[in-house]
Amino acid sequence: MPAAAPAGTGGWRRSRGLVAVLVVGALLVGGGLAWWLWPDATVAATDLEPSGDVRAHDPALVVGDEGQPWYVFSTGDVRQGLGAPQIRRSVDEGRTWEDVGTVWDASTRPGWAYETVPGVQNFWAPEVLEHDGTWYLYYSASTFGSNRSVIGLTTNTTLDPDDPDYAWVDQGLVWASTPGETDYNAIDPGVLVDDDGRGWMAFGSFWGGIQLVELSFPSGLPVDRDAEPVTLASRTGAPNPIEAPYLVHREGWYYLFFSRDFCCRGTDSTYHMAVGRSRAVTGPYVDRDGVDLVDDGGTPLLATTGDMVGPGGQSVSRGVLAFHWYDAAAGGEITLGLRELAWDDEGWPVATTRTEQDAEQDAAHAG
Repeated sequence: MPAAAPAGTGGWRRSRGLVAVLVVGALLVGGGLAWWLWPDATVAATDLEPSGDVRAHDPALVVGDEGQPWYVFSTGDVRQGLGAPQIRRSVDEGRTWEDVGTVWDASTRPGWAYETVPGVQNFWAPEVLEHDGTWYLYYSASTFGSNRSVIGLTTNTTLDPDDPDYAWVDQGLVWASTPGETDYNAIDPGVLVDDDGRGWMAFGSFWGGIQLVELSFPSGLPVDRDAEPVTLASRTGAPNPIEAPYLVHREGWYYLFFSRDFCCRGTDSTYHMAVGRSRAVTGPYVDRDGVDLVDDGGTPLLATTGDMVGPGGQSVSRGVLAFHWYDAAAGGEITLGLRELAWDDEGWPVATTRTEQDAEQDAAHAG
């Protein structure tokens, strides 16, 4: 047991405590000048502030082992490599990035995708993961405003373009959507392999929302192409602006990261990120308030702040969140964002930095 307080001191301690409370309370009421007196238990993300060649849209991040390069695969540009997914590399843990080419060229492009999706010019929102020594790169082929779309797969034994064994091998179609037949859009794959070795691919954009199908490894292809996808998340009402799902398994929870509202409009973009979680990979996923993601739930994660407009199109690798945003200070230039996520006491990810949190708090007090 703790030692007893000396005789005659209890009342003094209580009085001193009361005085402190009154003083702090008066300062707070008098204009909020004493907020700093309270211990701030809020956790914050760390911005890696990437530089160099950072014009990456819908980045799929691969954080390398200690001392090894990091890679970002992103949506292609028809002016480079016939629109193939682009590749960037960092040798200083994500701080500085260089362009190292595209996944394919004219001689190695997936001809079947051009036949299946007439008019496709560039390939969107890749996803990259390693499983049992093989690298799997999933990609989307589509055109704006249409759900005539496919998700394809190509594999490699290494990500190092300088390795003599480096070669992407086309594995063909993974999943497709067809106008008038499927109420979803087969783009934006996000793939996870669970602790039992079962693969899962979340995908979707607008239409019927975010879907999930099971994959089989080592093929990386669907267990059952005729299976009906499970709906994981959706907005309420048309046009259902939700997309870019990404699955993360952490401490017994499956987290679904996703983007909402409208991308690809430069500084007019309204994109922002949200998250929900579930004990089962197939759901149901709920937000911090318990709202199911299929009922427009979602805990806000990151939104427009200052010159950072429309953050979204995210992926996560070893605790680092990758996303794109539009730089208002540079005329809306597409820019790569990288942040080490923080996690609060209730197990929810935090993507805002301390500076952003302080600015938001100041704005709230000013209002």
